[in-house]
Amino acid sequence: MPYKRIAAQLGVSVGSAFLWTTDIELTAEQLERNRRGPGGPQNPENQRRRAAAWVARSREARLQSQLDGRAAVREGNPLHLAGCMLYWAEGAKARNAIKLSNSDPRMLVLFRRFLTEALAIEIDEIVMTLNVYTNNGLSIEEIETYWLDLLDLPRSSVQKHTVNHMPTSSSKRAKNRLPYGVCTLRVHSTWMVQHIYGAIQEYAGFEEPAWLD
Repeated sequence: MPYKRIAAQLGVSVGSAFLWTTDIELTAEQLERNRRGPGGPQNPENQRRRAAAWVARSREARLQSQLDGRAAVREGNPLHLAGCMLYWAEGAKARNAIKLSNSDPRMLVLFRRFLTEALAIEIDEIVMTLNVYTNNGLSIEEIETYWLDLLDLPRSSVQKHTVNHMPTSSSKRAKNRLPYGVCTLRVHSTWMVQHIYGAIQEYAGFEEPAWLD
Protein backbone atom coordinates (compact mmCIF):
# COMPACT_ATOMS: atom_id res chain seq x y z
CA MET A 1 0.00 0.00 0.00
CA PRO A 2 1.09 3.60 -0.46
CA TYR A 3 2.06 5.42 2.76
CA LYS A 4 -1.03 7.65 2.68
CA ARG A 5 -3.39 4.68 2.58
CA ILE A 6 -1.56 2.90 5.41
CA ALA A 7 -1.69 6.07 7.51
CA ALA A 8 -5.40 6.57 6.81
CA GLN A 9 -6.32 3.00 7.76
CA LEU A 10 -4.29 3.08 10.98
CA GLY A 11 -5.21 6.63 11.95
CA VAL A 12 -1.61 7.81 12.16
CA SER A 13 0.51 10.38 10.36
CA VAL A 14 2.15 9.62 7.02
CA GLY A 15 5.51 10.17 8.74
CA SER A 16 4.77 7.39 11.24
CA ALA A 17 3.72 5.03 8.46
CA PHE A 18 6.97 5.84 6.67
CA LEU A 19 9.14 5.17 9.75
CA TRP A 20 7.37 1.90 10.56
CA THR A 21 8.00 0.53 7.06
CA THR A 22 11.56 1.72 6.38
CA ASP A 23 12.95 -1.83 6.46
CA ILE A 24 10.59 -3.08 3.75
CA GLU A 25 12.00 -3.08 0.21
CA LEU A 26 9.38 -3.17 -2.54
CA THR A 27 9.79 -4.88 -5.87
CA ALA A 28 9.50 -2.93 -9.10
CA GLU A 29 6.05 -4.45 -9.64
CA GLN A 30 4.85 -3.39 -6.20
CA LEU A 31 6.14 0.13 -6.72
CA GLU A 32 4.44 0.33 -10.10
CA ARG A 33 1.17 -0.99 -8.66
CA ASN A 34 1.25 1.69 -5.96
CA ARG A 35 1.90 4.36 -8.58
CA ARG A 36 -0.84 3.06 -10.87
CA GLY A 37 -3.50 2.59 -8.17
CA PRO A 38 -6.24 -0.06 -8.01
CA GLY A 39 -8.16 1.27 -11.02
CA GLY A 40 -5.26 1.33 -13.46
CA PRO A 41 -4.79 -0.87 -16.52
CA GLN A 42 -4.24 -4.56 -15.81
CA ASN A 43 -2.83 -5.72 -19.15
CA PRO A 44 0.21 -7.92 -18.30
CA GLU A 45 2.29 -6.57 -21.17
CA ASN A 46 1.55 -2.98 -20.10
CA GLN A 47 2.51 -3.89 -16.55
CA ARG A 48 5.83 -5.37 -17.71
CA ARG A 49 6.63 -2.32 -19.80
CA ARG A 50 5.80 0.04 -16.96
CA ALA A 51 7.81 -2.04 -14.50
CA ALA A 52 10.81 -2.03 -16.86
CA ALA A 53 10.50 1.73 -17.30
CA TRP A 54 10.34 2.18 -13.55
CA VAL A 55 13.47 0.07 -13.06
CA ALA A 56 15.31 2.11 -15.71
CA ARG A 57 14.25 5.44 -14.18
CA SER A 58 15.21 4.26 -10.70
CA ARG A 59 18.63 3.12 -11.88
CA GLU A 60 19.22 6.44 -13.61
CA ALA A 61 18.28 8.28 -10.41
CA ARG A 62 20.70 6.13 -8.40
CA LEU A 63 23.43 6.84 -10.94
CA GLN A 64 22.79 10.57 -10.66
CA SER A 65 23.07 10.34 -6.88
CA GLN A 66 26.40 8.56 -7.21
CA LEU A 67 27.58 11.30 -9.56
CA ASP A 68 26.53 13.88 -6.95
CA GLY A 69 28.61 11.99 -4.38
CA ARG A 70 31.60 11.99 -6.70
CA ALA A 71 31.22 15.74 -7.22
CA ALA A 72 31.10 16.31 -3.44
CA VAL A 73 34.52 14.68 -3.15
CA ARG A 74 36.04 17.57 -5.06
CA GLU A 75 34.83 20.04 -2.41
CA GLY A 76 37.52 18.74 -0.04
CA ASN A 77 35.37 18.44 3.10
CA PRO A 78 37.33 16.33 5.64
CA LEU A 79 34.14 15.33 7.49
CA HIS A 80 32.66 14.04 4.22
CA LEU A 81 35.83 12.03 3.59
CA ALA A 82 35.88 10.60 7.12
CA GLY A 83 32.19 9.69 7.07
CA CYS A 84 32.38 7.98 3.70
CA MET A 85 35.45 5.96 4.68
CA LEU A 86 33.80 5.01 7.98
CA TYR A 87 30.74 3.83 6.09
CA TRP A 88 32.86 1.84 3.65
CA ALA A 89 34.46 0.04 6.59
CA GLU A 90 31.53 -0.33 8.98
CA GLY A 91 28.27 0.46 7.18
CA ALA A 92 25.67 -1.96 5.86
CA LYS A 93 25.84 -2.02 2.07
CA ALA A 94 22.09 -1.81 1.45
CA ARG A 95 20.73 -0.16 -1.69
CA ASN A 96 17.98 1.93 -0.10
CA ALA A 97 19.15 2.88 3.39
CA ILE A 98 22.13 4.20 5.30
CA LYS A 99 22.80 1.92 8.28
CA LEU A 100 25.75 1.78 10.63
CA SER A 101 26.04 -0.21 13.88
CA ASN A 102 28.77 0.04 16.49
CA SER A 103 29.47 0.09 20.21
CA ASP A 104 32.13 2.84 20.04
CA PRO A 105 30.44 6.10 21.14
CA ARG A 106 33.08 8.27 19.46
CA MET A 107 32.53 6.53 16.16
CA LEU A 108 28.76 7.03 16.39
CA VAL A 109 29.18 10.72 17.27
CA LEU A 110 31.35 11.22 14.18
CA PHE A 111 28.88 9.37 11.98
CA ARG A 112 25.96 11.36 13.33
CA ARG A 113 27.84 14.59 12.50
CA PHE A 114 28.55 13.23 9.03
CA LEU A 115 24.84 12.61 8.42
CA THR A 116 23.61 16.04 9.52
CA GLU A 117 26.57 18.28 8.65
CA ALA A 118 28.15 16.71 5.57
CA LEU A 119 25.00 15.21 4.01
CA ALA A 120 22.50 17.78 5.36
CA ILE A 121 20.13 15.04 6.54
CA GLU A 122 17.41 16.35 8.85
CA ILE A 123 17.61 15.15 12.45
CA ASP A 124 14.10 13.69 12.39
CA GLU A 125 15.06 11.41 9.49
CA ILE A 126 17.54 9.51 11.67
CA VAL A 127 16.29 6.34 13.36
CA MET A 128 18.11 4.83 16.36
CA THR A 129 17.86 1.24 17.59
CA LEU A 130 19.89 -0.59 20.22
CA ASN A 131 21.09 -4.12 20.82
CA VAL A 132 21.46 -4.14 24.61
CA TYR A 133 22.25 -6.55 27.41
CA THR A 134 20.55 -6.74 30.79
CA ASN A 135 23.47 -8.06 32.85
CA ASN A 136 25.34 -4.76 33.33
CA GLY A 137 23.24 -3.15 36.05
CA LEU A 138 21.70 -0.57 33.71
CA SER A 139 18.06 -0.29 32.73
CA ILE A 140 16.95 -0.06 29.10
CA GLU A 141 15.82 3.52 29.81
CA GLU A 142 19.27 4.48 31.14
CA ILE A 143 21.02 2.99 28.13
CA GLU A 144 18.59 4.66 25.74
CA THR A 145 19.04 8.04 27.42
CA TYR A 146 22.83 7.66 27.27
CA TRP A 147 22.80 7.29 23.48
CA LEU A 148 20.15 9.95 22.88
CA ASP A 149 22.09 12.52 24.92
CA LEU A 150 25.42 11.54 23.37
CA LEU A 151 24.10 11.78 19.81
CA ASP A 152 21.79 14.73 20.48
CA LEU A 153 18.81 12.88 19.04
CA PRO A 154 15.13 13.37 19.94
CA ARG A 155 13.27 10.55 21.68
CA SER A 156 11.08 10.27 18.59
CA SER A 157 14.06 8.76 16.75
CA VAL A 158 13.93 5.61 18.89
CA GLN A 159 12.55 2.38 17.43
CA LYS A 160 12.22 -1.09 18.91
CA HIS A 161 15.38 -2.42 20.55
CA THR A 162 16.84 -5.92 20.66
CA VAL A 163 17.30 -7.04 24.27
CA ASN A 164 19.63 -9.91 25.18
CA HIS A 165 19.84 -11.22 28.72
CA MET A 166 23.43 -12.34 28.23
CA PRO A 167 26.02 -11.70 25.47
CA THR A 168 26.47 -14.94 23.55
CA SER A 169 30.22 -14.33 23.35
CA SER A 170 30.79 -14.18 27.10
CA SER A 171 30.10 -16.18 30.22
CA LYS A 172 28.03 -15.01 33.15
CA ARG A 173 31.27 -13.94 34.83
CA ALA A 174 32.09 -11.46 32.02
CA LYS A 175 30.03 -8.53 33.20
CA ASN A 176 30.41 -4.94 32.03
CA ARG A 177 31.01 -6.11 28.49
CA LEU A 178 29.53 -3.41 26.26
CA PRO A 179 27.52 -1.84 29.11
CA TYR A 180 25.66 0.40 26.65
CA GLY A 181 25.25 -2.27 23.99
CA VAL A 182 25.44 -1.65 20.26
CA CYS A 183 23.80 1.40 18.70
CA THR A 184 22.48 1.47 15.14
CA LEU A 185 21.79 4.67 13.21
CA ARG A 186 19.66 4.35 10.09
CA VAL A 187 18.33 6.73 7.45
CA HIS A 188 15.94 5.41 4.82
CA SER A 189 17.15 7.21 1.70
CA THR A 190 18.10 5.56 -1.56
CA TRP A 191 19.57 8.78 -2.85
CA MET A 192 21.80 9.55 0.15
CA VAL A 193 23.24 6.04 0.37
CA GLN A 194 23.97 6.17 -3.36
CA HIS A 195 25.68 9.54 -2.80
CA ILE A 196 27.94 7.79 -0.29
CA TYR A 197 28.65 4.91 -2.68
CA GLY A 198 29.62 7.31 -5.45
CA ALA A 199 31.88 9.25 -3.10
CA ILE A 200 33.60 6.10 -1.81
CA GLN A 201 34.41 5.02 -5.36
CA GLU A 202 35.73 8.48 -6.19
CA TYR A 203 37.87 8.73 -3.06
CA ALA A 204 39.33 5.24 -3.44
CA GLY A 205 39.60 5.13 -7.24
CA PHE A 206 37.61 1.99 -8.05
CA GLU A 207 34.26 1.01 -9.59
CA GLU A 208 31.64 -1.16 -7.89
CA PRO A 209 28.67 -1.78 -10.25
CA ALA A 210 26.89 -3.93 -7.63
CA TRP A 211 26.23 -0.84 -5.53
CA LEU A 212 24.27 0.66 -8.40
CA ASP A 213 22.30 -2.39 -9.49
